[in-house]
Amino acid sequence: MAAPRPTPQAPPQRPSELPPTAWAVLGLLSFPGERTGYELKKWADASLRHFYWSPAISQIYAELRRLEALGYATSRRSGPEEPRAKRSYAITAEGRAALVGWAGGADDAGPPVLKHPLLLRVWLGHLAAPGHLRALVCEHIAHTRGELKEVHDALARAAGEQAWTHPQIALRWSGRRLEAEIELAEAMLADLTEMAALTEMAAPTSAGRTESANSTRPGQLPEDSPTHG
Repeated sequence: MAAPRPTPQAPPQRPSELPPTAWAVLGLLSFPGERTGYELKKWADASLRHFYWSPAISQIYAELRRLEALGYATSRRSGPEEPRAKRSYAITAEGRAALVGWAGGADDAGPPVLKHPLLLRVWLGHLAAPGHLRALVCEHIAHTRGELKEVHDALARAAGEQAWTHPQIALRWSGRRLEAEIELAEAMLADLTEMAALTEMAAPTSAGRTESANSTRPGQLPEDSPTHG
């Protein structure tokens, strides 16, 4: 009987092949202190999502396991004195060195990726009621104003913290981007309002022309109408 063949092992992942989300999670760990996966998620929601994105909690834990396997992060379980056991993570010296190399690398950071669900709806506006589109834009403006307030609140919390000097620069950029987003959305709302007004003005004239062109005098045959021969 032949011996079973060994299961092929996947080659170890090289640091250069790590996805950006892994570097983002490792970057969160680069600030002083240990943090749980839940705390990292809260930090991502309060900072990363305003200029990059906030990974799901399941993604954060998946990246933490990957980083631990590479030796870039370490974890410890809380002691019996804690009412609920939890695992805290910290960056290792090897992980910090790898992060320094990645952050200071010469590779192109890549172009920004824009995915704007509202604009996709507006692009398909010929299939929607004009009033519905304007309502969606108004909701977007209100939501963006709320996000802008969150950025200002985050900046207020980070003020005076030396470790958050560069994150404050990123948050200030996020604030300016949101201000520009509000301005662009208000201009788009004005465009939609003007287009709706022009459509309403043109509708009666168009209907009148159609009625006039298709009308005939009593006793007049359609082929004798002015639109024929």
